[in-house]
Amino acid sequence: MRLATEIGMALAAAVVTAAATVVGMAWLEPATTPVLPHTVVAVAPGEVRYRPAGDYTVAARPAAAPLRTVRRDRPLVIMARQVTRAEYAACVSASACPVIAGAGAGATPDRPMVGVSFRDAVAYAEWMTRTTGVVHRLPTDDEWVFAAAEKADTEAGPLIAVDDPIRAWLARYEAESSRAVVDPAPQPVGAFGANSRGLVDMAGNVWEWTTTCFERSIVAPSGETRTVTANCGVRVVQGQHRSYMTDFIRDPKAGGCAAGLPPANLGIRLVVETGGGDGGFGLRLLDRMARGVQGLLFDGS
Repeated sequence: MRLATEIGMALAAAVVTAAATVVGMAWLEPATTPVLPHTVVAVAPGEVRYRPAGDYTVAARPAAAPLRTVRRDRPLVIMARQVTRAEYAACVSASACPVIAGAGAGATPDRPMVGVSFRDAVAYAEWMTRTTGVVHRLPTDDEWVFAAAEKADTEAGPLIAVDDPIRAWLARYEAESSRAVVDPAPQPVGAFGANSRGLVDMAGNVWEWTTTCFERSIVAPSGETRTVTANCGVRVVQGQHRSYMTDFIRDPKAGGCAAGLPPANLGIRLVVETGGGDGGFGLRLLDRMARGVQGLLFDGS
């Protein structure tokens, strides 16, 4: 019944070419169609201007990260929503993901899975890769910003003298708390709406892990940036605002936030690779986009 409904939606939307067009995957040969337990969005190639993650200094004083332009020449295929509790539970049942006691207690299985560490998220991605035969991974910070579009917030916070880190932390905390979510409980999928790319719940009350490590960099008078230290024990998480969390932390309120207001929840949204080794899925996807068919792919369930 769901397959028929999805195909019907695909036919009805076939004339639409916006970034969130709903289409089916029935045109693929059954023998080579990957069965994905989730819906993904193919974001068309393009550019994004953003400020990279990390701490930056100019002449030994804190500074905003320099604006950069990132150009993507290939589509970014990413989950339309966050991983749900039911999906993570399937990974646990397969003995591929750790049991997380109390995570999202009281939430229904179709709500986002929260209370996951970076290590838990990587375990889930690796299990999805083995299960589907298509590479799944966490996004980088710039990929998340690209997918989030108008929902991304990478503007520099208040800049305070480097010799007063306490004032700097408080200023950032105040700026971020002014837009803090009122209800931190996991909400139904779609509760925070969709962005212009067709992804739901970006910048809601679930922050999403990325693979980007926390870095400290120096910006020279010429504008050239030099990384001084890179700490991959701390990763960038993205949501209402960018934050930094220790990779083993599951509950951000319990500690592990490098600076500023801690995220409300930690969850997962994965990128799906289309670079080959996937039974032709990537090539067919690129061909489909070249023919003007973009957006959501049928999830196979």
